[in-house]
Amino acid sequence: MTEEALPSTCSSKGCGAPAQWALLWNNPKIHTPDRRKTWLACDEHKDSLSDFLERRSFLREVEPFSE
Repeated sequence: MTEEALPSTCSSKGCGAPAQWALLWNNPKIHTPDRRKTWLACDEHKDSLSDFLERRSFLREVEPFSE
C-alpha cells in the first residue's frame, strides 16, 4: 500500500472520524528498533489507543497527523 492509499480515518474499531493524530509504534519482539507502524486517531480515541500501545511498551511517538 502506498502512502497515498492510506486511510485518513481513526483506527479505533467502528470509528470513521477524521484522523488528527499519528501514533507511531513497534513491537520490539518482531520489529527492528527503527521500524514504525502507524495507527491514526481522532481526538476522542487518541488517549485510549495510546494507552493500549503504551501498556504493551509498543508506543514510540505521538504526533499531529496531516494528510
